[in-house]
Amino acid sequence: MDRLPRCSVAVALAAALPILAGAPPALADDPRPENPAVQQLRHAHGAWDATTEFISPDGAVARSVEGSYEFDWVVPDRVLIGRSEIPELGLSSGILFFYSETADTITMTSVGGDGQLWVMSGPADSEVRATPPTPQADGSTIELRFTRYNVEPDRFESKMEYSSDGGATWTQGNHQVFRRRKAGTS
Repeated sequence: MDRLPRCSVAVALAAALPILAGAPPALADDPRPENPAVQQLRHAHGAWDATTEFISPDGAVARSVEGSYEFDWVVPDRVLIGRSEIPELGLSSGILFFYSETADTITMTSVGGDGQLWVMSGPADSEVRATPPTPQADGSTIELRFTRYNVEPDRFESKMEYSSDGGATWTQGNHQVFRRRKAGTS
């Protein structure tokens, strides 16, 4: 009989550790049932239509496009998996959106067709997430900061700002308006 490779055993053990150690407490056991990060994840769950306005350096809207975002649970109240599409620009990306109780942060990762991974994190009780300085192909670094605001049950806005000077100054790159898609529409 073939023996399992050591890496397979290690992966199986790693996968079993949460079970052996006890699963994380359910939201009902969360000492902060109104945890803002969990509320953000619950709000994001579902399908959204989004209008994205790209902002030129002078602050004017350079272009406006329609797109969509969809988020579904991987681990309820902790991890969402998502997809973003802007058909007019031929853009799509995969998204992982999650809450870390240990770090008390909320993080969104995104990767598109160019393979650039963006990791945006912020405090669990904040609507602001930022990337660390991220190297670019030309040798420069850029930081992104996302702020969610005007949050309503079926709508919210977001702005993306960028900095190429270590966060000393920020320039708005886009403004988005998200509208929850009605059930039964695509």
